Amino acid sequence: MPETKPMEGNHAVAEAMRQINPDVMAAYPITPSTEIVQTFSSFVANGLVDTNFVVVESEHSAMSACTAAAVAGGRVMNATSSQGLALMWEILYITASLRAPVILTVVNRALSGNINIHCDHSDSYGARDTGWLQIFGENVQEGYDNLIQAVRIGEALDVRLPVMNCLDGFLVSHSYELLQVEDDQAVKDFVGPYQAVNPLLDLSNPISVGPLDLWDYYFEHKRSQLDAYGPAKEAIIEVGKEFGKTFGREYGLFEEFMLEDAEYAVIALGSAAGTAKDAVEALRADGMKAGLLKLRAYRPFPAVEIAAALKGKKAVAIFDRAASYGADSFPLFSEVTSGLYTAGQLIPAVNILYGLGGREIIPDQIISVFRTLPSVAATGQPVDPVQYVGVRE
Repeated sequence: MPETKPMEGNHAVAEAMRQINPDVMAAYPITPSTEIVQTFSSFVANGLVDTNFVVVESEHSAMSACTAAAVAGGRVMNATSSQGLALMWEILYITASLRAPVILTVVNRALSGNINIHCDHSDSYGARDTGWLQIFGENVQEGYDNLIQAVRIGEALDVRLPVMNCLDGFLVSHSYELLQVEDDQAVKDFVGPYQAVNPLLDLSNPISVGPLDLWDYYFEHKRSQLDAYGPAKEAIIEVGKEFGKTFGREYGLFEEFMLEDAEYAVIALGSAAGTAKDAVEALRADGMKAGLLKLRAYRPFPAVEIAAALKGKKAVAIFDRAASYGADSFPLFSEVTSGLYTAGQLIPAVNILYGLGGREIIPDQIISVFRTLPSVAATGQPVDPVQYVGVRE
């Protein structure tokens, strides 16, 4: 039977992994994701899973081993953060191009320098073009739920792509919340048995994996890979609906919070979305038609769907928890406004940079951003298109 219990975000992810019981985990510890692999290693040691836990010397080796195990025909999982994800960079591209559905929980942490162990999204944002799907969770429950769904999404036969399950370091990974832990068998039934596609260890059907690919075929292979991201978007939607029917919590590409009749909206992802909900409720009580679009799927990016959800808004503020050095704006803003422009919607927008290195954001700061949006709507352009919240100038 399902059970509600207090649990940290990292432990919740490890619990979901125990229920899924992957064939292989190859991991190297790094703060703040260490507890995931540490907890899961105890499950292995105590015989609660029959996973082959591979101890490696670095995150580069970890992803290399994970990719090899997936290509060999196994269901594979891992977890990392920040510099650990950056050290995997070379292999991330290979994992995606080999269509190996490895599941990687990324506990978001700032990239150095200077050395920082707290949350921002520079690590997973930096990996946005590696070919991995990226799903962000707001809280502990979503970190648990998203991992279970990631298996079904990545392993869909018309997708076959690796998936990052992203949650905010410390803010979610080390926070205790009430978690609904589903029945073990129900989770196993939902994810189903692993179905390998052209496994390397199928000796009766030998294949070549990762050969030299020059000007004569490389372009066509990349074009073929690009075709997987449309089905991936549909898989996120369909798996989210099925998850809702099975466990009572439905998911999609994003969540609309008081958005339908809103005149002004913010767009955010991760734990800040929960803070934004408090701000929206306070502004609604004060008579302002405020709303929130909480993005869940960052890759594939749902540009068309976001444009439809924001249609008719007078002005929007797009919150980024990572910088893009030398650019005119930051990652989420660039993609949202590009989607709006392509859809023919010239909604005035302001880019908000917040929370770098774990800097706290509170409802009053988001409320203050909302208060500027009527003037943005009136002029059609913010005075400063890029603004900073919570920084000492």
